[in-house]
Amino acid sequence: MACFIVPVTEAVITTVASKVIRSREIEMSQLHGDDADIETEYKLPLSRKLRWLNNMLWGGSALLVFEHIWHGELSAVFPFLTAMSDPVEMAEMFNEMATAGVAMSAVVTAVWAGMVAVASSIEKRREKRSES
Repeated sequence: MACFIVPVTEAVITTVASKVIRSREIEMSQLHGDDADIETEYKLPLSRKLRWLNNMLWGGSALLVFEHIWHGELSAVFPFLTAMSDPVEMAEMFNEMATAGVAMSAVVTAVWAGMVAVASSIEKRREKRSES
């Protein structure tokens, strides 16, 4: 019913964090005289890795919203969520958010963490090759 709200909330938070981190990375690179080039030959900045998570969360959330519209669980009139009209359905909705929504967000974040781990190992391997 409203499981998409949890990943959307995480996406909003990580989007803001990504923008803040990106601006700090640019500030630091300018302080070091790197002409705002924060991507080196071997290392991706954290802001770029966070954008991967943002893209995964926003994309998945968009699909979930579409699915909920398709099934008639979202409407164009207030309160937008059809489950908000009945207290029994509201309890079911909150339960779905706590179980399915949190689980989906956790799985997406775990997949992203795996992607970051693989990217970091590739970065380290490239760095070692360049030092040899």
